[in-house]
Amino acid sequence: MKQTLKVNCEKEYLIEISDNSFEKLNQEINEATKGQKRLIVISKKVYKLYYTRLNFSEDEIFVLNDGEKEKNYKNYLKIIERAKQIGLTRKDVMIAIGGGVAGDITGFAASTYMRGIEFIQVPTTLLSAVDSSVGGKTAIDLADAKNVIGTFYQPKAVFINTNFLATLDKKQFMSGLGEVLKYAFIEESCGHTNPLYLFEFLTLGCEKIMQKEPLTMIRMIEYCLSLKIAVVNQDEKEGGLRKVLNFGHTLGHALETITKYNKFTHGEAVAYGMYFIIKWAYNHEYIGYAYYRLSMELLEKYGFKPLKKKFQKEKLIELMMKDKKASEGKITFIIPCDKKKVREIKLTPIEAGYMFDE
Repeated sequence: MKQTLKVNCEKEYLIEISDNSFEKLNQEINEATKGQKRLIVISKKVYKLYYTRLNFSEDEIFVLNDGEKEKNYKNYLKIIERAKQIGLTRKDVMIAIGGGVAGDITGFAASTYMRGIEFIQVPTTLLSAVDSSVGGKTAIDLADAKNVIGTFYQPKAVFINTNFLATLDKKQFMSGLGEVLKYAFIEESCGHTNPLYLFEFLTLGCEKIMQKEPLTMIRMIEYCLSLKIAVVNQDEKEGGLRKVLNFGHTLGHALETITKYNKFTHGEAVAYGMYFIIKWAYNHEYIGYAYYRLSMELLEKYGFKPLKKKFQKEKLIELMMKDKKASEGKITFIIPCDKKKVREIKLTPIEAGYMFDE
């Protein structure tokens, strides 16, 4: 099965979601890059599992170690140097094959190499398929701040093949589900023309989703990306509406940073962030009890639980103040305000500190 979606921002491109064979995927990539030299940045895990089946030339491959800590300035320079070494010109292309780390750093390298060359996203994790591979955000991290160096740079194309999910371990699959669940809580704030009923789809389809049933996976990814595309088409560079995609992320990014990206996956951290802000919104009467319970039950249905470990709130607030969404001395939170709807609020560090005392 194959579904095709179109992004209609400043640069138009297609997203293909399929369960085609890897041979077919390779043919499609070859067709999309016909006549171009290529630098293929591939995650180490994917390289070990799929190199022979993807059938790329060793000369065009750069293997990137796995983990958020690899999304750094040193690896960025290595990719740039490799591109120069193999003779990439402004007419050539970079291809990212892997999770969000590979996609983010490759996109950033492509956007800056010779002032910008084409790049293609081939996400291999659920998280990158439903989130980072689409929308044009590229980035690398600093030691104490995530995604503060980056660009908005749209890919030439995105090829999502659900066969990669077969070898995705449970921890990484759950990380992707954390981001999937986010879309259920923001659906009616995304500006999509038709209701997708993602909240209900996730509630009723949990068993098939956890079993990675192929058709269900394609539909789930399609629904999530349809919502993201609706947002990106209206607000490509996060001037306003696109902030709704940060639901759960303010605390989530701080948790990732305070643990040096070693304890929580991105999706786990976002799930903790959603638990935190949903409870706060209920306590402050932004949402009623019925929706609060439905929200908690949906997160729990997929095995997520509230954060039990206590972190120093002063340090978390310091990190949230360094977040790129913070402004005018205030921390930005996206909070639920009705079923499937969210809104933005800004709190001073002192006000945010009270959140951790509730």
